[in-house]
Amino acid sequence: MKLALFDLDHTLLPIDSDFEWGQFLVRVGAVDAAGYQRRNEEFFAQYQAGVLDPVEYLEFALGTLAGFPRHELEALHAQYMREVIEPAIRPSALALVRRHQDAGDVVAIITATNHYVTAPIARAFGVEHHIAAMPEFDADGKLTGKLAGTPTSGPGKVVHMHAWLEKLGQPFASFERSYFYSDSHNDIPLLSVVSHPVATNPSAALASHAHAQGWPLLHLFND
Repeated sequence: MKLALFDLDHTLLPIDSDFEWGQFLVRVGAVDAAGYQRRNEEFFAQYQAGVLDPVEYLEFALGTLAGFPRHELEALHAQYMREVIEPAIRPSALALVRRHQDAGDVVAIITATNHYVTAPIARAFGVEHHIAAMPEFDADGKLTGKLAGTPTSGPGKVVHMHAWLEKLGQPFASFERSYFYSDSHNDIPLLSVVSHPVATNPSAALASHAHAQGWPLLHLFND
């Protein structure tokens, strides 16, 4: 049995879904443009530099989500999917996922972006298993703006992967081969655990590390 794991942003998508969600909210006038865009861009720069505090960022993002009534949030997300995500889903990325699914591999998307934003994106790729940062809900089912549990970033991806596979009853050691596709040096912990790491549309830092380790490079978005 084989396992195929995919990062999402800049790996299966040529964009960062978290950053673009923030830009979308600014564009449609759902949040204060100047203040929100400044913070969103600051966090994105920290992420690219590898110095982002994941809890601080996630609670900024989740706090924004909690500020909307649920029905309004659902309508905004549906519009975001139509206008931003669906045009960004490339045939090359879909084909890569399908190839593993057709081979009978256990396939999952594992992303540092929060579950609310990314769950519909995973469904658009036809991927059942989806590991992401979980928002906290109150007793009435409303978003609190807080993170539930630990972030799914860096070494956290390894921890969450193991926990998910144990729940499936298929521990990591039971797989004869395991793949992880990612663009980011932040994902080196999980890339180093799997038997077949693939630096996909890699950042300069990841490309350098991959070259030193002899890992293959894959470029899905050459257009």
